[in-house]
Amino acid sequence: MVKCGWGVVEAEGLKITHIGHGVIKPAVNQDMALRLNQLYDELSELINIFAPDEAAVEEVFMNNNPASAMKLGHARAVCLLAPAQAGLYVGEYSAKKVKKSVVGTGQADKAQVAAMMNVLLPGQNLKAGDAADALAIAICHAHRASAAGALHNVMRRGSLV
Repeated sequence: MVKCGWGVVEAEGLKITHIGHGVIKPAVNQDMALRLNQLYDELSELINIFAPDEAAVEEVFMNNNPASAMKLGHARAVCLLAPAQAGLYVGEYSAKKVKKSVVGTGQADKAQVAAMMNVLLPGQNLKAGDAADALAIAICHAHRASAAGALHNVMRRGSLV
């Protein structure tokens, strides 16, 4: 199955504000090309709606199942392409770097990441999963941008993941 969590945050200095989040879930009974097309279309629509200054995507990790790894690679390519086509800078972060940035340890599990997202973004009631992970990537990206002073464009309207 190809699905993709997304999250948008606004970063002003150290202040992070939740803007939106969700999961794109293309129909599993469609051919891969149609699912990837839907993923691209929905990501493009989110970029149009939220008008982020930058985007961020999790780096690929190795999977023991070659078929799953290929599907992940295809979906990740779409997640890189959609913001690049919109002219956005796209940051890439390893899962370990994201976890260390938001939880304090690169060994955190999905439940710990979701719990920290609920601390950092009060009132969202996030469960462990793709949307919480996407928000964590957005926050990691915002932290990295803040620490660097500013990446390419000063973030005025967060990151789409």
